[in-house]
Amino acid sequence: MSEGLDNPPVAAIIYVAEVRGGPLQMQPGSLIRSVTARQVFSDRGHPGVEAAVVTQDGSMGMAVVTAGTSVGKHEVQFAYDGGERWDGMGVMKAVENIHHAIAPALTGKDAARQREIDDIMIALDGTPNKAKLGGNATASVSAAALKAGAASLGIPLYQHIGGVNACILPTPGVLAILGSNRYGGGERAGVKPSYTFMCHGFDTYSEASYACWAVRRAFDRLFLKRFDIKIAGIERPWLPPGMVQHDRELWDLMVEAIALSGNEGRIGFQVDIAAGCYYEAEKDAYVGLFSRGEKSRDDLIALYKEMTTSYPFVVLEDPLDEDDYLGHAMVTRETGVQVVGDDLFTTDIERLKKGVEVGACNTVLLKVNQIGTISEAFDVVEFAYRHGYGVMPCSSRGEGADIADYAVGLGTGNVRESGVGPTANRLLEIEAELGGRAKFLGRAGFKP
Repeated sequence: MSEGLDNPPVAAIIYVAEVRGGPLQMQPGSLIRSVTARQVFSDRGHPGVEAAVVTQDGSMGMAVVTAGTSVGKHEVQFAYDGGERWDGMGVMKAVENIHHAIAPALTGKDAARQREIDDIMIALDGTPNKAKLGGNATASVSAAALKAGAASLGIPLYQHIGGVNACILPTPGVLAILGSNRYGGGERAGVKPSYTFMCHGFDTYSEASYACWAVRRAFDRLFLKRFDIKIAGIERPWLPPGMVQHDRELWDLMVEAIALSGNEGRIGFQVDIAAGCYYEAEKDAYVGLFSRGEKSRDDLIALYKEMTTSYPFVVLEDPLDEDDYLGHAMVTRETGVQVVGDDLFTTDIERLKKGVEVGACNTVLLKVNQIGTISEAFDVVEFAYRHGYGVMPCSSRGEGADIADYAVGLGTGNVRESGVGPTANRLLEIEAELGGRAKFLGRAGFKP
């Protein structure tokens, strides 16, 4: 197996062969007995859809889907209730669609045959953007069926996805700080840009995970000293408006934290910019991104060149507007780091094809819930690998710790955050289970 990501991981190729209708035989125990759903709380502060699929042998898969803080306009449509309750973001409509439409159609089908499950839901919906049933309904059932199929077969989820050769642990990161509307722009930005320490200069996932913990502890101490703000918890620190004049001050603090943790040269930066949230079309400018005032596309590209030259940035995500393919191609050429398309691609194979044509980005962010089914999302993975692109899984839409199995099963080599918390616990478990077969690519887990 290659020590880098220049070739498609064997695990992903094995999975795609099976999911396209390969040698899997129907097993009576894996036939779906029931599909149920309910509305649950999510860590986004609004409801999510939780689906459960149970097979004839009693195996169960459960998955949650929720909306993100930065939602691309090209993503599939979620089913929301509207009205005043839950600020219109209740998901009982999606729950009802699962109970009344999806469940009857899937009962008796084989949960181990993912493509068949997903094709049924796609046909049942019949729209290009899941507008009839809701992408949150289809995605939650699709992911739950994947887990139920693995449980019924008696194999780990990552092996169900990638086969016996699934053994690459991803290079992880830990969130440093969230952005906000600090500089008078980005009305849709939520908490973007967000910055992450990516711990790549280590021999094993467990060592990288410890480095994530250590650098965040160092950053917390520096943050308290610099801003007199104590960070509560390790996952979602943020900075109020008016505390800094330019995000460069945060980059300097992150550099200092790496040195304080004793890991100079072994930890880099990732930034989820979500630049489209700051783009104002009538001005053809990005307002309030990184600092006050307006910036043109050329201004941002010049800044990205400075960032990747003067600071240890290894990943730039959504550096320009979500429809600016040519601009993303320029950023990719000029910076020489991993450039990730999230809002640009929305885990949509047609949008990825447009990106490949012009060289926009070199990596696609994997969010199953942007496209609506596991099969469609993994088709994007297959296409990305065949065209030399990387894949960066992200758990921000409710995937939770399952993103660990996705990353290992697909052999992505890197992952958004996942260095601490429940996802890290799952990755440590997988690493221990694999034993000597576990591989950790470190810096080679990134593009280019």
